[in-house]
Amino acid sequence: MLLTPNAMSRRLRVGLYLTTGSIGVFLLLPIVFIVLLSFGSSQWLVFPPPGWTTKWYLQFFANPEWMAAAWSSLKVAALTTVFAVLLGLPTAFALVRGKFPGRELLYAVFTLPMIVPLVIIAVAVYALFLKLGYTGTLFSFVVSHVIVALPFTIISIINSLKLFDQSIEDAAVICGASRLQAIFKVTFPAIRPGMVAGGLFAFLVSWDEVVLSVMMASPTLQTLPVKMWTTLRQDLTPVIAVASTLLIALSVLVMVVAEIVRRRNPANV
Repeated sequence: MLLTPNAMSRRLRVGLYLTTGSIGVFLLLPIVFIVLLSFGSSQWLVFPPPGWTTKWYLQFFANPEWMAAAWSSLKVAALTTVFAVLLGLPTAFALVRGKFPGRELLYAVFTLPMIVPLVIIAVAVYALFLKLGYTGTLFSFVVSHVIVALPFTIISIINSLKLFDQSIEDAAVICGASRLQAIFKVTFPAIRPGMVAGGLFAFLVSWDEVVLSVMMASPTLQTLPVKMWTTLRQDLTPVIAVASTLLIALSVLVMVVAEIVRRRNPANV
């Protein structure tokens, strides 16, 4: 029996919906499991939980070591975001508007941290800071995180710059503004969504980064992922699930903000 085009189209849609839904469930299951485990009453990471409680959240927020690690993660991520945008902005301008030989090669160099295995970057950066005596410092954390976050910021700003009509900036110059004034008062506001998106990407990269952070950590300074890793090697306490849930929650919040920015400025992001 031959199927009509409408029947085939209907079956195709159903198949696509089922496939998409199955993939979505597959991706969400680990997140759902870890969130449920954070509310489990067992003192171990047991699924399904025998009961429900919030005591692990109370333990997390009452523990100065966990709070110090969370604060360190926020501080490192915030500084990484600032420096990634400050460095990514002039770099993006140079790559988009610059007319010099080797520009494409330079772009490839800036995107290398997205391609090179992270453990290789971590070993190289660790060896450098060990030689300089900066391991275990806030400086080493921020610099190493900026290295891996910068490509995302550069790409986001480059995309906004390519969509921006430079003739508008030129018109401002013709009307009497200097080139620098035109860039600050015309171009920057127009590409702000790309800058914000790049900053948010940088924050996310830094917020849950663990490989570089393990290399840079010290007994007095460690981020939340590092604290989770070291605790996991000693004890399977549900407090780890609490920390994971908080990492996920902030990441989701940042993604929601990025989506709001994208929808408000669809032409620029």
